Parts: sequence; C-alpha cells; structure tokens
Amino acid sequence: MAYTISTWFAIYFVLWWVTLFVTLPFGIRSQHETGGGTPGTDPGAPTISRMGRRLIWTTLLSAVIFALALAAYQAGYLSIERLSKLMGVPF
Repeated sequence: MAYTISTWFAIYFVLWWVTLFVTLPFGIRSQHETGGGTPGTDPGAPTISRMGRRLIWTTLLSAVIFALALAAYQAGYLSIERLSKLMGVPF
C-alpha cells in the first residue's frame, strides 16, 4: 500500500501531539512544591513551564519514533497482514 506525503504528515502530526502530552508532566514543579506562587492562582500551576524547550524535545522525540516506525514499515514489520495475524483477526 502506497502512502502519500499528506498521509505521512498526518501520522507525524498525530504522533507529535501524543508525544507532547506524554512529555508535558516531566520536570514540572508546581507552586505548592516550590513554596511560592501568586495569590489567587492554583497551587498546582507550574512555576516555570519552559514550553519552548518542551516543543523542541517533543519534535525530536516524535521524529525519532516516526523514523523507527517508518523503517519498520518499509522493512515489512508493520504491514496490515502481519498485524492482523498477530492480533488473530482474519484479513
């Protein structure tokens, strides 16, 4: 099955968002943990979010995962026939 560039972009886009939500909680310190905070804000709010750094790490991590998945697909490990056979679903 041949995929177009738009299909690969859509797969990478979804993978990027999933990776972003996986990496968001790492390294965050809340206002409650640091002992500071602005009055009227939630104690669980992060003190420093560093979103730029998170976006860079998300892009790098999702690119590595995407490259590994693409290599596995090109090698034939991620074909529909193989995956349906592994799950016991007739194809």
